[in-house]
Amino acid sequence: MSKMNKLNLGIVGACGRGASFKDACDAMGHVAIHAVCDTNADALSAARERLGACEQYTAYEEMLDKSELDAIIIGTPMHFHVPMAVAALHKNLHVLSEVTAGVSVEECRQLVAACKASKGIYMMAENYTYMQPNVIVRELVRRGLFGKTYFAEGEYLHELKELNEITVWRRKWQTGVNGITYGTHSLGPILQWMPGDRVVAVSGVGSGHHYRDPRNAEYENEDSCLMLCKMASGGLVKIRVDMLSDRPHSCTNYQLQGTDGCYESSRAHGEKDRVWLRSHCKDRNTWLDLAELTNDFLPDFWKENMARGEAAGHGGGDFFEILDFINAIEGNRPNPIGIHEAMDMTLPGLVSQQSIQADARWMEVPDSRTW
Repeated sequence: MSKMNKLNLGIVGACGRGASFKDACDAMGHVAIHAVCDTNADALSAARERLGACEQYTAYEEMLDKSELDAIIIGTPMHFHVPMAVAALHKNLHVLSEVTAGVSVEECRQLVAACKASKGIYMMAENYTYMQPNVIVRELVRRGLFGKTYFAEGEYLHELKELNEITVWRRKWQTGVNGITYGTHSLGPILQWMPGDRVVAVSGVGSGHHYRDPRNAEYENEDSCLMLCKMASGGLVKIRVDMLSDRPHSCTNYQLQGTDGCYESSRAHGEKDRVWLRSHCKDRNTWLDLAELTNDFLPDFWKENMARGEAAGHGGGDFFEILDFINAIEGNRPNPIGIHEAMDMTLPGLVSQQSIQADARWMEVPDSRTW
């Protein structure tokens, strides 16, 4: 901790994604956003004032060298996540990194090594795991109401062609690589619904190319990419990511099957998340509205902070991940998405990019715990 028992945070990417974390920092009381960093010098002063920071920097290395910090929040484009996290971990700072953890398997190896050598903790900010429906399903699984979970599906359908031209890094790292480039929003909650399990092999396949960018270049990523995941337990998971097809957004599609229950999320506005549980339904043709189970199965930490969480963005995820990060630093709660959980969510997508180039050949996903 820094002076006067304040935990000082630095936010890199403060003019963009990193700015969404202020409410959770304020709610903790003893957490201060001490420094902000962004290459957008014109907007940086306004971001510093909005976030209540004391210091501002346009160079990340300068912030690490000069500012009195305890932890770093990384809200920058994907290809900066590993080098920025490694630099902070080398200084024994705690790190909360946006998704995905890394953009290559070799980068991920570097990150794991840095975590092992550091006194700082690493957490990946997979905010979809904190969305209220996903938290309720996780609690139902924890209490055994799904029985043994063995199949799941996750879909992230988010057309990005115009946004590619505004945030140009997406054109290279999200739609410029074939395969599952942004799969942790889909896979993250599912892995928490299959506790103790991990993906051991993947097969990746695509739907072909049907769109071109404004320069008439073909997108390297096929429009819809699928990743089949074989689980260590023998179960199966299917992940679909589509950031190119012309269609309404539908980013939070999930299904889960267990021996005693199943879940299907809503796919369009006006639909409801639905669940069948052997213990709660009179027959196998009766669905329950998942929202009807909120009072009994939404954890207290979500209920106590519901208004603040929902106001912060991403269905509460931006708020609750900060709370968990601070509580993990202080030893109050286990780190829910530490380095190995982050690898479990990230590595399958990276290996799918190898598989799709090899005509959907099944490929082994490494276990970072053995590195």
